[in-house]
Amino acid sequence: MIPVTKPYLPSLEEYNLYLQSIWKRQWLTNNGPLVNELEIKVNEYLNTKYFLYLGNGTIALQIALKALKVSGEIITTPFSYVATTSAIVWENCKPVFVDIHPDTFNIDPDKIEKAITSNTTAILATHVYGIPCDLEKIEQIAQKHNLKVIYDAAHCFGVRVNKKSIFEFGDISTVSFHATKLFHTIEGGGVFTKDNALFREMTLNRNFGHDGPEVFSGLGINGKNSEFHAAMGLVNLRKIDEIIAKRKSLTEHYNYRLKDLNLQRPKIKYGIDYNYGYYPILFDSHDMMKKCLEKLNRSQVFPRRYFYPSLDTLPYVKKANVPICDDISQRVLCLPLYYELSFEEVDLICRIMHTAFN
Repeated sequence: MIPVTKPYLPSLEEYNLYLQSIWKRQWLTNNGPLVNELEIKVNEYLNTKYFLYLGNGTIALQIALKALKVSGEIITTPFSYVATTSAIVWENCKPVFVDIHPDTFNIDPDKIEKAITSNTTAILATHVYGIPCDLEKIEQIAQKHNLKVIYDAAHCFGVRVNKKSIFEFGDISTVSFHATKLFHTIEGGGVFTKDNALFREMTLNRNFGHDGPEVFSGLGINGKNSEFHAAMGLVNLRKIDEIIAKRKSLTEHYNYRLKDLNLQRPKIKYGIDYNYGYYPILFDSHDMMKKCLEKLNRSQVFPRRYFYPSLDTLPYVKKANVPICDDISQRVLCLPLYYELSFEEVDLICRIMHTAFN
């Protein structure tokens, strides 16, 4: 069986060294030394200012929304994982969906201003598949209308724009370290910001509002993560450059083997250091996508329809007029891509796809 992804796992010997230190200290959670070490090393690797390690990428979105004190309407994308929308609704805000750009599959900045009302307080945009949004245009719109900007950068570990980490943009950027991501801590996530006051606010939010053992400085939640998860992150961080390099080689092999098929891929602008987190392809029709998917499944190959359905079809939101998203979500498929995937397995996947097209 070839799944859409597999988590990279380090050697048991490497991981056990950290486990032994946890057993020795008996400090399992509550901002332990390995959590602190991971936060420091992530900042060093990415050259970011403030990073806070959290339980998962969804709580990261919720804490970001809470820390920025947004309310009312939040402009967002219909083409993302469900957590992007559910976090907005969970925080008692209203998602306002803006259609996506056909080239990048990201929110179309040229359509954002038409959606802004007197109740709009923020923009929550996803860098789909780790491909950066139009950062400059979104920043200009936000400044013009005094809006906060949160980037759902769940897919973006290691992505850089003109040599600057993607997490340095917006008021807050969030990330996921779920096992499906190219850099993972089994479960996990985090928030990035350049603002010291926001960082302190989110630090309090992460731990029930504790500002000392008997002082509560505001509303908080349990957004912490454990020493065991941080240990996995510390080991995997050592291999991240090798992981990205292997995924790049696999992507280039896919590109070569599929070059003769009628497929499109989202465009990546010049100046982007990409992380090769996904291999999305866009078919010319829903029928051809389904035909390929079924043939692959019969051969025990399991790609995923990232992202389907369009988020404006969720039962707890209002349906929107987003024809481009409706169309692309019907035709897109992400092929298997992970560190242990072999070039021979890529060849097999591509041969099956060629038979579907022929």
